[in-house]
Order: sequence, then structure tokens, then C-alpha cells
Amino acid sequence: MFTNVEHAIQALESQKYICSPEIATTIFLAMKMEKPVLVEGPAGVGKTELGKCIASALNMDLIRLQCYEGLDEAKALYEWEYAKQLLYTQILKDKLSAILECEKSLADAVNRLSGEEDVFFSERFLVPRPILQAITNSRPTVLLIDEIDKSDSEFEAFLLEVLSDFQVSIPEIGTVKADRKPFVLLTSNNAREMSDALKRRCLHLYIDFPSRELEEKIVSLKVPECGADLARELVKAVHKIRELPMKKEPSISETLDWAKALSLLGCEVLKEDVAISTFNFLLKYEKDIELAKKNRKEIFVH
Repeated sequence: MFTNVEHAIQALESQKYICSPEIATTIFLAMKMEKPVLVEGPAGVGKTELGKCIASALNMDLIRLQCYEGLDEAKALYEWEYAKQLLYTQILKDKLSAILECEKSLADAVNRLSGEEDVFFSERFLVPRPILQAITNSRPTVLLIDEIDKSDSEFEAFLLEVLSDFQVSIPEIGTVKADRKPFVLLTSNNAREMSDALKRRCLHLYIDFPSRELEEKIVSLKVPECGADLARELVKAVHKIRELPMKKEPSISETLDWAKALSLLGCEVLKEDVAISTFNFLLKYEKDIELAKKNRKEIFVH
């Protein structure tokens, strides 16, 4: 666990994650308070990477649940391995016949067989999914529930129960409660509004695109071959582009791709013609590229 906010900043920076004091303060306090954190913000600002870097910095296990439309409890919690159960049933057919041969009626046979069902509904046939894995893990764990806004409201309602008690009920086995609570990080790209009930159970953290100074630092750390002059000029250009009515604003990861591309081309400063020819590393839609080209004078103003 982080000892203080400064330790959180330094530890995350050691994993090449540059964060603001606000981010570090929220993560530090959330761990102390054992509260989940709902991290919202535009795509590509480092929400998922934050969870990964926390786990790496503190030597915690990372368990990730990628959300999507139609995700249900079975995929998130556990499933029974029915094929394996059937295989064992076939292998033990002779043994089951011997157990049941003394029973005089069908009802007696069913009652006798039901007494053996614990054999087939036990942990050896249980396939734990991310949430159950995180709850039962004996090591310190980061449970990263990624893009929660892509899941259905029904799944969100199920998640509320888990986040409240950190326990799940398996009808055939019983209640499984966490001996060591995982640190839960939920990310959202704001595809839909999260419920008030979920927000009440979480600390809220909004990560926006970084300031120019912070983004320059990220580029210098992640792409060390990019000199200070090039980093400064390309980040300035990226921030000018984000002011345009883009279909998709360039993310930090796309800034880094652009920086790598320009560095590989031998640029020490941002040359307009080379920058324009590599816009496809920064922008993902042709209309956005055309808009950037149209506003080249504003983007590359010195």
C-alpha cells in the first residue's frame, strides 16, 4: 500500500505513469478507506493503465474484467464445467450403478443420488471468473472492471451487491466471502451515465487530457528518443488539434505513437510537411485529418 500521496506519485512514475496530485491523492485515500474508485474520462487518457501500474508498483495481482453489452453474472462470477461433470459421470457410471442397485423405487434412487451431488457440485468443477477470482485470491489484488459503461444496467445492479459486501452466494456451495478485499478500480468512457447507487459506493475520479506540461513529461518518459524540442512542439500541436471540432480527439497513446513516428523519421523539431504526412498516426478518421490539414496555420503557429 502507498504510504502517502508523494509515495504514490513516485511509485507510479517508476512504472512510467505520470499522474497529477489529484489522481495520487484519490488512489491513496481509496486504498486507506477500502473504497472502490470509479474512474471516468475520455478514451485514451490512461484509465486502464492506471490500474495496471498500481498493481505493478505495489506487486499486487491484477485481475481484469472487460465489460461488454450482454455481460452476465456467469461470465463475471463463475461457471460450472458441465463437460467435465459429464465426463466424470461417464467414468463413474459403474460406481453409481452399484450405489443405486439396492434402492427399491425411483424415488429412493433419486434421494440416494441427491446425497452424492456434492461430489459433482464442488470446487473441482467450478470455473472462477474475474470477480470470484479476486474475492478468493489470498494475495493483494487489484480488480480492474474495465469500461463498466458498456455493460447493461442489470449487470451494474449485480455489481452493487458485490461491492457492498465483497461476497457472493453460490447456491450449490454457499456464501464465499473475501478474506482480503481486493482494491477495485472501475473505468468508464461515459458511453452511458452510471447509476447514483454505483456512484455512492465509489470514490469518483475524472481523468481528462493532461496539461501541456504534463503531456510533455509523459512523452519524454515514454519516448526518450524524442528530444525536448520535438516533444514540446508536437504536444503544443496536439493541444491545438484538440481545440478543433474533432470526431475523436487524439488520446495520449496516439500522441506517443506520433512522437515515435517523428523520432524514427529523424525529426529533432516539428517540421510541418513531415507532421502532416504522419497525421494518420495521431488521427483515426479521414475527416479529422482533413480538418487538421485545413487548420494547419493555427496548429503550427510559432
